[in-house]
Amino acid sequence: MDRVYRRTLEGAAAAAALILGAMAVAVTADVLARNVGLGTLPWVLEVSEYCLPLATFLAAPWLLMRNEHVRLDVLLRALPAGRARALDALANLVGLAICLVLVVYGVRTVLDSARQGSMVLKSVVFPEWWLFVPVAACFGLLAIEFVRRLAGRGAPAVGAGPHV
Repeated sequence: MDRVYRRTLEGAAAAAALILGAMAVAVTADVLARNVGLGTLPWVLEVSEYCLPLATFLAAPWLLMRNEHVRLDVLLRALPAGRARALDALANLVGLAICLVLVVYGVRTVLDSARQGSMVLKSVVFPEWWLFVPVAACFGLLAIEFVRRLAGRGAPAVGAGPHV
């Protein structure tokens, strides 16, 4: 199960990298087309607005698994080991609670949007609920990682830095 979980997070991170790479190519193509008088690609700006948060959501669980997220290691290293572990556990509990709340609201939003048949009507037209699925799914993966950390399976020792 650990291998499937790790592969899922690695796949999400790879998808984030591909999305950002494709977005960079599309924005560059749009700028070049505009500068040589070929017009513009009107969908590029809108798609890049969706891609940035999507890539962030996809990469976040992988970064947390690798212990490469934002963290106050300076504070944890300054505390005695026992207090540092307690503070780290508290941070993981708070992270878990926040993620669970966002999963619940994300799922509710997906279901409400799908039930209402809401559509995004801009340059690109698609069902609105598509925007919210990654929120619920990725916060679900983050919640799993926080549970793993609390169980001692996810993160290295306090102050140990990133791991593979």
